Amino acid sequence: MNQLSPEQVLAAQKAMIDATAGLTAKAVEGFEKLLALQIETTKAALSDTREGARKALSVKDPQDFFALQIELFKQATEKALSYRLQFFEIASATRVEFDKAAEAHYEANKRGVQRLLDGAVSTAPAGSSAAVTAWQAAIDATHTLYETMQSTAKQAAHVAQSSFNTAAEAASRSVKQPAARAVRQ
Repeated sequence: MNQLSPEQVLAAQKAMIDATAGLTAKAVEGFEKLLALQIETTKAALSDTREGARKALSVKDPQDFFALQIELFKQATEKALSYRLQFFEIASATRVEFDKAAEAHYEANKRGVQRLLDGAVSTAPAGSSAAVTAWQAAIDATHTLYETMQSTAKQAAHVAQSSFNTAAEAASRSVKQPAARAVRQ
């Protein structure tokens, strides 16, 4: 069987350190973006609350107070949906980076396993072709399983995102319609 040289081991270790450092940097970058979003959202919520209270205290007519409450609720709902969208975009971008790294690692390992198997085949004793064929079939089945699971996970994430977007849009419309009716009355 083929044995790895010290240079190959060192190169593999350096590659793993680089990959880990890169993923750590992406995770910290994503965390910083989420933290900035949270701080921005908190500041906006405090400002909106202060402004809403100021407006509520200046209203004299109960009808106007009710309309103000509906308008404030509508604005809060829209901001919550916007926050959710921004949060999802940041989280998705970070996940994409991790997915890319995982796929690259998988492909590198897949090639390494295939090279190892090819080396075993070239040095295999006569009459061992059945065992080698069985190993190749097992490796191929593992690759197929991984690729199927990866495809299924991507489809599930897409369906979940589409469902949430549809629900968010419906919620936004349902808030806007009663608010528009209340203002007209």
